[in-house]
Amino acid sequence: MEREKAQVEAGTGVVQSLIELVNEIAAISDYRPMVKKQYCNLARRLKLLTPMFEEIRELNKERIPLNTLKPLLAFKEALQSAKELLRFGSEGSKIYMVLEMDQIMNKFHKVTDKLEQALAAISCDKLDISDEVKEQVELVLAQFRRAKGRIDEPDVNLYEDLRSLYNKDNDADTDPAVLNQIAEKLQLKGVADLIEESLALQEMVAANSGDPGAHLEKMSILLKKIKYYVQTENLVMDDNVGGRGLSSSVCSKGTNEKNHQAPVIPDDFRCPISLELMTDPVIVSTGQTYERSCIDKWLQAGHGTCPKTLQTLTSSVLTPNYVLRSLIAQWCEANGIEPPKRPSSSQPSKSASAYSPAEQCEIENLIKKLTFGSPEDQRSAAGEIRLLAKRNADNRVAIAKAGAIPLLVGLLTIPDSRTQEHAVTALLNLSIYESNKGSIVSSGAVPSIVHVLKKGSMEARENAAATLFSLSVIDENKVIIGSSGAIVPLVSLLSEGTQRGKKDAATALFNLCIYQGNKGKAVRAGVIPTLMRLLTEPGGAMVDEALAIFAILASHSEGKAAIASAEAVPVLVEFIVNGSPRNKENSAAVLVHLCSGDQQHLAHAQKLGVMGPLLEMTQNGTDRGKRKAGQLLERMSRFIDQHQQQEDEVQPQTEI
Repeated sequence: MEREKAQVEAGTGVVQSLIELVNEIAAISDYRPMVKKQYCNLARRLKLLTPMFEEIRELNKERIPLNTLKPLLAFKEALQSAKELLRFGSEGSKIYMVLEMDQIMNKFHKVTDKLEQALAAISCDKLDISDEVKEQVELVLAQFRRAKGRIDEPDVNLYEDLRSLYNKDNDADTDPAVLNQIAEKLQLKGVADLIEESLALQEMVAANSGDPGAHLEKMSILLKKIKYYVQTENLVMDDNVGGRGLSSSVCSKGTNEKNHQAPVIPDDFRCPISLELMTDPVIVSTGQTYERSCIDKWLQAGHGTCPKTLQTLTSSVLTPNYVLRSLIAQWCEANGIEPPKRPSSSQPSKSASAYSPAEQCEIENLIKKLTFGSPEDQRSAAGEIRLLAKRNADNRVAIAKAGAIPLLVGLLTIPDSRTQEHAVTALLNLSIYESNKGSIVSSGAVPSIVHVLKKGSMEARENAAATLFSLSVIDENKVIIGSSGAIVPLVSLLSEGTQRGKKDAATALFNLCIYQGNKGKAVRAGVIPTLMRLLTEPGGAMVDEALAIFAILASHSEGKAAIASAEAVPVLVEFIVNGSPRNKENSAAVLVHLCSGDQQHLAHAQKLGVMGPLLEMTQNGTDRGKRKAGQLLERMSRFIDQHQQQEDEVQPQTEI
């Protein structure tokens, strides 16, 4: 009896793992151009086998015969090899794939042979497979056999161009047209492409026990030459569109800001946490890159996730991103900017005592004006501190050490609106430096910032919201801010503010609602109707922010009920059909919560035609979007099956 039970469990487990493996293969996309045709064909053939495995699972629930279990296990092993091969085809080094095309295609044919032999050994008759599915399996087998003798010619010219490029000692001897052709064929024409290729090479080095070896060194040299050409020819400028202005801390010395238009820092060169130019970029286990000092503080604060993707970090090891550091240095040189120096610690490069007497004197005089000056002097001093704190991290440290924070907090509640604006904006700029966040909160600033958020001018309210967002990066501050009455005025600003004010309020609300205790407060403050208006207003300028907040509130019981009452299902389905990848993902996440235990919403979404777009999401969505779409499809399938079963049970009674 125990043996039979074990056999049933083993068979069921094997079939389920086969289905999961095929689904994982289906989720792999964007194959490298040099292997795209063959790998896409292989993935498509394997996806065609899903009906066979699902039929085996349904028809052989009791027991899978032992003589068919072994071929299924063999096919599972072959499928695992195929998955590894296809993943490398999606994420591996493009340069490696050109230089080692023969080796890659040999491995491809070996995997294909292994799949064909394992599939042929599975007896469809013994497993009671239907004729329709059997025909599909035979079609896949025939395609595997035909693929054996078919060899696509590699790009010989690209291979020879790469060899020639490597053998040239002087880059000036290389024809720019050839370099441009190499960059285009390898699709290495943007910063993101170059970083992705460098990461792929670094992973190969790591897999080789950290020893790059002569072959990988050769590929690294080729990448260096290509990236230098791309940088100097300004082919990466398309990646800079939408980047933020260059801060004065990285401007070249002696630059006249009135006559010089500061270049725009590419987003890929900014740390996702500080948004400043990185000086010591490091890679975490999820593959994201951060400034070392910023991610160190994040980890020391007890966080175990990647700040950008929110994925769990499998390791706390930080790997230097030498390629990106080199790209940043080259970009600085190309734009006449002093390359950032790698800091010896996470502290700013200047100590307070390193300031010139004139700088120290200026800050001391401003502190005296804040302390003893007339209202006009206080307003002027707050305005100057606001500008100084905006300029660089060294100023933020020096101003805080001089004792400005409590004095600025005291100015937040005076009647003069202009002084309020200067004071709250100065605190915003000071809060950018991590250590100042604690000083601002401990000085009792939060209630006064909330006062400005409620009563100040529109500019002061906007900057108060931005300050609360900056302070709420620290988890314990989320609790303090939520308990200080900030959420109601933030919702008001989200509803009635300028475009900038709405965005400041939305980012603050999103961050605060990460803390579970603030979610109910936001719902009771009326945030859901406000978000619905933003989702349906012409232009859709706030759609991204509104859906992100929806997704975080839907996990709360009050949030879920309020979203349901707002009749949000048609709006969510519309974004799943026509939204951006991120909006599709968040809309699906909200629907997952709404449809949990509520068949009414499932039926409504299905009637609105959401299943087709969800299927598309499982193929082409973001990673999180694929998971959410899969969860919704599974629930809808169960709902349809239950509905059909109920109809089948009623039908015989009707006939009688």
